[in-house]
Amino acid sequence: MAMNSELRDKDRVVLKTICEIYLRIGRPVSSAAIVQKKVLTDSPATIRNIMSRLEDLGYLFQPHASAGRIPTDKGLRFYVNSLFDETLFSRQAVTLQAQDFAPDKGDFPTYLTRISRLLAEQSDSLGFVISPRISKINFHHLRLIKISEEKVMIILMTTFNLLLTEIVETRHYFTQFELDKVSQAINQRFRGKNLTFVRDCLVNELARYRASYESEVDKITALLRDSILQEEQEGQIIFQGASKLLDKAELFDLEKLKGLFRKFEENVKLAKLLSDFISLDRVKVLIGSESNIPDISDCALILSHYGYNNQVLGTLGVLGPKRIPYRRIIPLVDQVAQKLSRTISQGES
Repeated sequence: MAMNSELRDKDRVVLKTICEIYLRIGRPVSSAAIVQKKVLTDSPATIRNIMSRLEDLGYLFQPHASAGRIPTDKGLRFYVNSLFDETLFSRQAVTLQAQDFAPDKGDFPTYLTRISRLLAEQSDSLGFVISPRISKINFHHLRLIKISEEKVMIILMTTFNLLLTEIVETRHYFTQFELDKVSQAINQRFRGKNLTFVRDCLVNELARYRASYESEVDKITALLRDSILQEEQEGQIIFQGASKLLDKAELFDLEKLKGLFRKFEENVKLAKLLSDFISLDRVKVLIGSESNIPDISDCALILSHYGYNNQVLGTLGVLGPKRIPYRRIIPLVDQVAQKLSRTISQGES
């Protein structure tokens, strides 16, 4: 990366060593500690000069004159970048059992809660999963239930045998007979597809479907449009392990930590923020101020995506202090995302 081109080989060795010591002890690292590690044969004076240079370049910070130095967000970014190849392709740091990902019969949110709890327990931090939009999930069976004059419940059995439900406000009046008729037609014609695909087919071939289903096709098309629009304004983030962050309260600004939990309670806004960070990289790491979210400027965010058939369904990851053990957490998040994706994909076959 461009910012690392300014570093010499000895700079890199000293900076990586300081990051590793700091992540372990949480205190400023002295030149004597570097000398003891014997990572270089240079004199203590030379080590101090290297540390001073790294501070001038913005990789290290000295809390006060007599203290050692701690890595800045820029310094931790260098360290994390240096870890990626060795951590993503190493499975020694993480042990995950196949049964942890077995999709017991039940609803999909409950299954994702189990995955977020696994992330929290393995990381000793906060684990989260953002659930997918129901319109993007391929279904094996669909049922539409009238629950009031203005609301219809969509019950969807996924192709990997877990249930998803959503209540949609509708502008049209349905009888249960109409909903049953439409459900049966959708199951016969579109099993294995998703609701976005169904909506697009109905819109593009409206005349053909109207001949068979008269007014129902207009109303169900409007219902699917409303459902997808509602999804875009909502989001569900499932998280476990909040108490694990509170147990590390000394590593955070308490007011920021309170703001963070308020964001989790608001749910929708944070789900969108976290989803916006995802990329096609296997794992993305955001350190402190890199997230541009003030409430997590004391935190590190390690996240990845899950899905099937090259389609991203959702985001998952770990939120913890900047002193999180990156060497272990990066492969943890990567492997959980891969195993969840594999479980869904195998169900799809």
